[in-house]
Amino acid sequence: MLDDSMSVNSQKMDVTGTFKSIYIINTQSVETTAANSLLFSVMHRFGKINDGGYNFFGLDNATMRLGFDYGITSDLSVGIGRSTFEKTFDGHMKYKLLKQKTGTNTMPLTADIFYGMYYTSLKTGDLSRDKLSYAFSLLIARKISSSFSVQLTPTLLHYNLVPTVRDNNNVFVAGIGGRMLVTKHMSVNAEYNYILPNQINSVKMYNSLSAGIDIETGGHVFQLHVTNSQGMVEPLFLGKTNGTWRKGDIFFGFNISRVFNFGHSKKKKS
Repeated sequence: MLDDSMSVNSQKMDVTGTFKSIYIINTQSVETTAANSLLFSVMHRFGKINDGGYNFFGLDNATMRLGFDYGITSDLSVGIGRSTFEKTFDGHMKYKLLKQKTGTNTMPLTADIFYGMYYTSLKTGDLSRDKLSYAFSLLIARKISSSFSVQLTPTLLHYNLVPTVRDNNNVFVAGIGGRMLVTKHMSVNAEYNYILPNQINSVKMYNSLSAGIDIETGGHVFQLHVTNSQGMVEPLFLGKTNGTWRKGDIFFGFNISRVFNFGHSKKKKS
């Protein structure tokens, strides 16, 4: 659970709770898992709404990802996961470079670096190294008010293997996302990721657009959303979104996360 308040001392004011989750929707947020805490997350996407009534508008089909993130310190977390989409394993780390502060020691924004490595285990004739891909993101966010936060996420993707020589191994994506708090425990989230032109040319790919709500209940955060991306890790939703909202290629989905704290609580002195 992430606090929406601000912690204050005589020298500075630390801005906390820029987002409720480590994810805006698909995109990583600037939030990191707390030190000595393990975050278990389930990410689930049903099929496309335009699959029609026979497939119950996508509810008969689904993909999912299971993940674990551990906070080594309050600024550094590592994680692993496995997606059913393209049978993808992932490992990643996130490190907080800057923390937004007001007061005496002012810092206008929060900034993290994110690095991920991904392995697609589909049975193909490709060499194992060709199934690897990578992502490097700079997460830059500002909590503009107690109710509104915004984040910019420039990302570099690298695919060891691409479909044709017309496609780039390195793909640049510019992302933006935000959160608007509507009640103490609920917010509206949205994100958009723009693939810079002339990078993926052999097949038609679309920019990832997602919107939804976050609901916080104790140690759980529920995220309900709609998106045109079926993949749930960076090389899949940033570089392999082949559906468009205009044609109804919309996936309803949810993220659920639960934090387990392994830290030792200190006894208060009497």
